[in-house]
Amino acid sequence: MARTREFDRALAVRAARAYFWEHGYEAASISGLEEATGLNRSSIYNEFGSKRGLFDAAVESYLAEIVRPRLRPLVADAVSADALAAYLDGLAAAIAVPASPAAANGCLLINAAGAPISRDAEVARVIEGYRRELRDAIGRGVDAASPTDAEPDRRQTADAVTGLVVAALALARPAPDAAGDALATARALAGRG
Repeated sequence: MARTREFDRALAVRAARAYFWEHGYEAASISGLEEATGLNRSSIYNEFGSKRGLFDAAVESYLAEIVRPRLRPLVADAVSADALAAYLDGLAAAIAVPASPAAANGCLLINAAGAPISRDAEVARVIEGYRRELRDAIGRGVDAASPTDAEPDRRQTADAVTGLVVAALALARPAPDAAGDALATARALAGRG
């Protein structure tokens, strides 16, 4: 008879996500993950296969529960003209609250992009997919906000705004004022149409 699982997988993944988000993959210890999730080492390995398996689950959780809900208005069937401004304002507001995960830890995937784990081909693929998803969503927001601008200008604006968002997420922890400035510049670029 199979042994039943005695924990809530989603809660364990969210706890691991918070731990990886704060500490990064390389600095995350199994004992720290045990403490954060309430799981013992054997449960982590039985359920996720490895620390890396738990990290992969945490990244999927991050995308599904943190990133995509914030991007949803930009990927809707009909994107409102103010959707991109609202996204940028919401991100700026989150970074402005020191206790928020975005302010305290930046972006889990941007952090991973600058860490040794990014050398792994699968992690690099996920990070690039995230960047592409972000760029596509911002591009739709630019198109909705500035429909009369020439297509090359909209593309260039979307590229610049995406770069500023990535910079803000990278700077949120070490330089929150600079992160806010980057988002203000992105907002000004996005609102010029």
